[in-house]
Amino acid sequence: MKSISYLHIIKQNGNNSAVTGGIGTEKLSDFANTLDLQLSKLNKAGNKNTFLFEIGIDHYTSASSDKIDPSTISSASMSDTRIYPSLNWTQSNEKTGNSFGFTGFFSTEYDYQSLGAGFNLSRLSKNKNTQFDFKLSAFLDTWKVILPIELRSSANNGQLSKSEGSSPRNSFSAAFSLSQVINPKLQALIMIEPAYQKGLLATKYQRVYFTDGSLRAENLPDQRYKLPIAARINYFATDRVILRTYYRFFMDNWGIRAHTAEIEVPVKLTSFISISPFYRYNHQTGAHYFAAYGEHAPTSQYYTSDYDLSTLNSDFYGAGIRITPPNGVFGWQHLNMLELRYGHYSRSTNLMSDIISLNLKIK
Repeated sequence: MKSISYLHIIKQNGNNSAVTGGIGTEKLSDFANTLDLQLSKLNKAGNKNTFLFEIGIDHYTSASSDKIDPSTISSASMSDTRIYPSLNWTQSNEKTGNSFGFTGFFSTEYDYQSLGAGFNLSRLSKNKNTQFDFKLSAFLDTWKVILPIELRSSANNGQLSKSEGSSPRNSFSAAFSLSQVINPKLQALIMIEPAYQKGLLATKYQRVYFTDGSLRAENLPDQRYKLPIAARINYFATDRVILRTYYRFFMDNWGIRAHTAEIEVPVKLTSFISISPFYRYNHQTGAHYFAAYGEHAPTSQYYTSDYDLSTLNSDFYGAGIRITPPNGVFGWQHLNMLELRYGHYSRSTNLMSDIISLNLKIK
């Protein structure tokens, strides 16, 4: 049995909160912990059955979410906890390297619940230099329609309703990838991940202000098509240095076009210690429906002031250190890997965040 634990701590700040119409604090703290438990067993036919159970718990506090209802001491979404377990079963043939499997997902927090299912398939060529992977997944979500306090309707007793009921949001995606060992030093991969969403895609507690001074809740189309296309090239420059490069193009029917390029250079300092500096750049052209605070025309059918959907540039850089001593980390043989990573994220909308990640592998 193997166990892998991931811990992420995120601190974020900015001044373009979508909750308050594209202005106001984006200060946020997120503490996320994920635990993976993996159990493998050979069946009578010689195939390997692997069961992977994963459970994640995120707890965040968001200053902007507190502005949904400033009249209360604490809004419902100011502080929340998300729990998301999943279970995967994969059967693989050790001789051919081929495999297939199924996954079940569940996620819950204050204003939404999600059920999901997935299928994965992997095929290797006879010389094992070419690999094809295919994945399908579906998520059926239900989330509460929470409006800003100014837009809430009164209940029968004259009190403002906290929720306008629930609404579905369903997501379906596929992933096709082909990887190739070109030579002992060079490996390449290409991936296509089409996705489709239908349902309530707008976040209704996010305010939008118009040129005439009026206020409405965010409104977006109820369908969205996404098409990311990515390529990865790994070059083993020496026995101690690897160049990992990645490029991704993204487009959707809302008008967003994005280019992401990343490079990471793991360097092995000793046989069991390595460092990995990395840098990622992203440029995005905004959605048709985005405008800043007070810039939407009152006649607009769809509208948002969420800067995640705006035109922007972003940078993410940092480094990681990985330790895999033969006698175990801190002399404990069962703890055979420790990885610590730090990254700083900044984008042209003045949003900044710092991310610390800890990865432990226990066997």
